[in-house]
Amino acid sequence: MRKTLLLIALVLLGVNAGAQERIWEGTSCKAKNVTLTEFLPEGTPLATIIVCPGGSYHWLDKNTEGTMVARWLASNGYAAYVLRYRVAGKLEYVTKYRSLFRGRRYPDMICDLQRAIQILRGRYDCPLGVMGFSAGGHLVTLAGEFFDTNFLEGYGIAPECSLRPDFIAPIYPVVTLSNERYVHRRSRLGLLGEHYLKKMFFRDSLSTEKHVREDMPPVFLLNCADDPIVDYHNSILLDSALSAHQVPHKYVFLESGGHGFGADTSKMDENTANWQDTFLAWLHSMSY
Repeated sequence: MRKTLLLIALVLLGVNAGAQERIWEGTSCKAKNVTLTEFLPEGTPLATIIVCPGGSYHWLDKNTEGTMVARWLASNGYAAYVLRYRVAGKLEYVTKYRSLFRGRRYPDMICDLQRAIQILRGRYDCPLGVMGFSAGGHLVTLAGEFFDTNFLEGYGIAPECSLRPDFIAPIYPVVTLSNERYVHRRSRLGLLGEHYLKKMFFRDSLSTEKHVREDMPPVFLLNCADDPIVDYHNSILLDSALSAHQVPHKYVFLESGGHGFGADTSKMDENTANWQDTFLAWLHSMSY
């Protein structure tokens, strides 16, 4: 019954949802569970947006920060794709098995996102952006900073298209991996694994506030002062770096709202209730 009601609601919203594809099929990469799930609007999309849920690089919040976000975007005229990218897994969080086996860790996650960008670049003739939440916000920022590094090369893939997103939207993102005062340690562990965790080179090279560049795509950044999961200074560090490099961006700093609300209105307060309208207004101002 719930599935039937959901389908009816999507039809009423003008959202065509559900098609799912395995993005590594036909390649040397064996990550068969990495998928893109599409949510399409009626008519020609204004832009394409890849949605990266959060989950500390250990799991994915597929509903609040995935499906619900994609439905909202599609209902407003955007082709939305939820990326199920590789993460360490809940078992790793409990057992730390990656101290013995490689498991899933960097650069798997950015490989998955670059592959998704490559696929969708060839499908739509419209701007392509990336939106991520929490650890997913860290991931999409990496995509905007290292777009000229072909992480797909290890799989024998040489994209002919640009891997540079046209815009980036990190929402309450993990930013620093090296600043011990503000780092979200679970996300750092999930991304790096036990072997890389203690190596300062990787902490520095993947701290997004340290790799902002002048030719980055425009950025929409949002977080809350009372975030109990990711210290709010993460976004302040990123905002400062974006300003120093004169990257066009909008920083929305909310006094309350916490963390993990995504597109679920039941998890929002009076401050976060309007964040989606603010984001859409920003997109429209950028002609997307």
